[in-house]
Parts: sequence; structure tokens; C-alpha cells
Amino acid sequence: MARLLLVEDDQTIGKVLETSLATSGHDVTWHMTGRGALNHAAAQQLDLVLLDLGLPDMDGVDVCRRVRALQPGCVVVMLTARHDEMDVVVGLEAGADDYLTKPIRLGELLARVRAHLRRGGAGAQPTGVLVVGDLTVDTGQRRVLVKGREVVLRAKEFDLLARLAAEPGVALSRSTLMEDVWDAHWSGSTKTLDVHVAALRRKLEAFAQGAPRLPRVATLRGYGYRLEEVPA
Repeated sequence: MARLLLVEDDQTIGKVLETSLATSGHDVTWHMTGRGALNHAAAQQLDLVLLDLGLPDMDGVDVCRRVRALQPGCVVVMLTARHDEMDVVVGLEAGADDYLTKPIRLGELLARVRAHLRRGGAGAQPTGVLVVGDLTVDTGQRRVLVKGREVVLRAKEFDLLARLAAEPGVALSRSTLMEDVWDAHWSGSTKTLDVHVAALRRKLEAFAQGAPRLPRVATLRGYGYRLEEVPA
């Protein structure tokens, strides 16, 4: 049974989501305010948070950042009525793993929750220590090092980098990355992939000085991404 936190200030929507998630076998706690949600996140280990960004007492993006700090290992899915692309990107960069726009389609939401909570299939994620130039990805300890300096990554950022590092120099399609890093039956938007790649690039580039063989994540327009090695 997964422990879910639902943060939604609309009584009607909140009740429907709470009932549907509980019926699906989840342990659901529903809060209508950002402060209530943060208090709960500070006291209870969570598997997934469904977070409405339009809260009455706090900015939802700020709540997202604080939830991520309190619960670095849980999945955060934004529920937003903001359809502007920049608003979505800001929310993802604040720590969300995914988003759904309102009006929420219940079937899609339940499927997305299942997808996030489902463990990856056998062989979907690489194992062992992966070394690509000056980059070391230890999948056992879930640590990333650049010339001995540790790079702190969020859970999905780590999984994404590990997948790319498992096949350096190989072009990986967007669908392959979404299936292997998020879920084999993924049906949602892939914008979250782009935001995670951008965050990964920024964090790696911060360690580029003194690491001449640090690989970079290259964009393959219309296809996907590739981890490019630097020749010795």
C-alpha cells in the first residue's frame, strides 16, 4: 500500500480524488492548504504527492520546493490549471517529477499514479559502476562523481543519467528513455524528460572545470538524446 499525500483546496475535486485513490488501494491523506501539507510531509514518510499549485495560503511552486526538500525520495506530481509552458517548466524545475493539467481526467490520473509507483521491469535500469570519461555513476550507492567530486541529483535525474551512461555514444529515443526511466507503459507528456535533461546538464556543467573528459548530454532533434564521450 502506497502512502499518498493529496494537496487540493477544491472540496469537490479533492473528495473525488481521495475516494478514487483510496479505492485503488492507497493510503491517502488529503490537505487543503500548503501549510497543512508541509506539516504532514515533515512528519510522515511518503511515496507520492499530488500537489495542486493553486493553493489559498501559499504559492504551490514554493510548496513543491519544500516538499522536495523534506521528501527527496518521493514522487511529486503537480496538478495545475496553468497551461502556460513556462509555468509548467517552473514547477518541474522546483522539484516535481510530472504534471497533469486541469480539468483532471480521473482515468489518466490513476494510470499516471500507478506508473510512477510501479517498479521498473527487470533490466530496465543498469546496475554496477558505470565510468564514462571523468564521470562515474555508482548505481548501487546511487552516487555520481566527477573526478571524485560528488554531484547531488534528484532521484529521476540519477535514473536518467544512469540510463544514458549505460550506453554512452548510443542514440536513445525519447520513448526509450521515458519507458526505461519513468515507466514501460508511459502515456503522459514527455516535457518532463526535457526539463530533467536540462537540470542534469546544469548540474554536470557546474563540475566541468578540471574535468576535460566530462561527457555531455547531446540533443538529437526529432529523436532523443545521447551521452557523448570526450576522446582521451
